Amino acid sequence: MVNAMHEWALAESIIMAVIDLAKRENAKEVVEIELLIGGLQTIDLEIFEFALNELKKETIAKNAKIRFVKQKPKFKCNVCGYEWIVDDLNKVLSEEEIESIHFIPELSHVFMKCPKCGSNDFDIVEGRGVLLKGVRIVK
Repeated sequence: MVNAMHEWALAESIIMAVIDLAKRENAKEVVEIELLIGGLQTIDLEIFEFALNELKKETIAKNAKIRFVKQKPKFKCNVCGYEWIVDDLNKVLSEEEIESIHFIPELSHVFMKCPKCGSNDFDIVEGRGVLLKGVRIVK
């Protein structure tokens, strides 16, 4: 249930941002919403999409197509400079570790290490959070 609340809160923020943008641009209609979903976010896309669709009803975005672009987590070691991408977090981390990183991505340093040198001093280059990548409107 906690995750469902998280998805609804994210969806509400996204729809509010889209509506604000549409108003600023004097749009007649929002036709598409494009969202970048980072792999470290580990949100339930089914619940998230349902929430977005429910919240956009009765708004200028009611007919907008929602498009998700998934971004795999990418890391760069600060010690050796090696960059790596994690295709599937479930193959690298336990469910508890993934849940922890979901809420605090910086915890990845506790559970992961550079595959080349073993350091846990690395940056998260891509794949965290949810980003409103694009909004297509009709004026």
